[in-house]
This record gives sequence, C-alpha cells and structure tokens, in this order.
Amino acid sequence: MALSFYWYPKCGTCRKAKKWFDDHDIKYEEIHIVDHPPSREELEEMVKKSGLDIKKFFNTSGQKYRELGMKDRIKEASEEELLDLLASDGMLIKRPIATDSEKVTVGFKEEQFSETWG
Repeated sequence: MALSFYWYPKCGTCRKAKKWFDDHDIKYEEIHIVDHPPSREELEEMVKKSGLDIKKFFNTSGQKYRELGMKDRIKEASEEELLDLLASDGMLIKRPIATDSEKVTVGFKEEQFSETWG
C-alpha cells in the first residue's frame, strides 16, 4: 500500500520529513493535515498500529492545544474523548504522520524514519 504522509507545509519538521522521503526516493501521497485531517476511525487505527499512547498524537506545542486547555483535559479524558478531539481539528494532531496502513510514525526523527521506512 502507498505511504500516506499527513503534513502541514508551514511546519519545519514536516518539511524535513518530506525531504527525507524525497532524498530516499520513497513515494508517498501528501495529505494536508489541516485541510484533510484523518478521520476518527483512521486515527483510532493509527494509534493501535503505532503502539504509542494516544497522548503522543497531540501537538502539545501548538496554539490550539493551549487554547483548549488540553494540558489539563488530556489527563482526565477517556480515549474516546481524545479521539473525538483529535478528529475535530488537524492543528491538534502532532505532525507529520506517515502510515502505510501497517506501520505508523508520528513526528520526525531520522533514525526512526530509517528503521521504519528505509
């Protein structure tokens, strides 16, 4: 399956990840995470397949995260509520997210990309 690359073009980390894919001749489908955020179902699947805690999917340094007071809300909320919140606004989601429907990476660390996508 093709690699889906959820990104935000103004994000420096996303641009580094995109450059890594390009430098390694890895084909991917670009998806603007704000214009076309993953659905609740897609997010739920990504969380499961990533093996990460759902909290790792939140863009904790983002303005939206602060506006919504997520720092406190995230501690109390159920996974269902957190999935609904993530699906409601692409700016809440940590980026980039890359997935081939089997593997998922959140954020960009060159070592992790090499292991997962190299």
